[in-house]
Amino acid sequence: MFRAPALSKPVRYPEAVDLFDALTPPSREASVPGKNAPLAVRMRPQNLDELVGQQHLTGIGSPLRQLLAPVAHSGRAVPASVILWGPPGTGKTTLAYLVSRQSDRAFVELSAVTAGVKDVREVIETARRRLLATGQETVLFIDEVHRFN
Repeated sequence: MFRAPALSKPVRYPEAVDLFDALTPPSREASVPGKNAPLAVRMRPQNLDELVGQQHLTGIGSPLRQLLAPVAHSGRAVPASVILWGPPGTGKTTLAYLVSRQSDRAFVELSAVTAGVKDVREVIETARRRLLATGQETVLFIDEVHRFN
């Protein structure tokens, strides 16, 4: 006969549980990188001022800065679709991440190599729920988007 061992310490539950956190798989949500994250992720700039290069896109008065500028009536940046094109390692993911961070939007990254239309629909539905529940918008970054058919 099997007998479960007695718990030596009482079970502690988190103070608050956000229902919508459970709706999005944690692997897709960007968060602050931990000490075990790859070096490139840990070294990623945390704001546009830390970004080196691409001054024509990220400098004062540039298209990216204008995209992030808050609109007077809402105090938030206008939502937009952007296509970032370039060879691997040029900072496309970092730029998308910084746009989301700078505009206080959630950042969700998918790869078209491994994700399908179903995955995109799930992210969009979660983003709608987040927007209704908290007012927070979402940046969806789809890497290798040309792989979709």
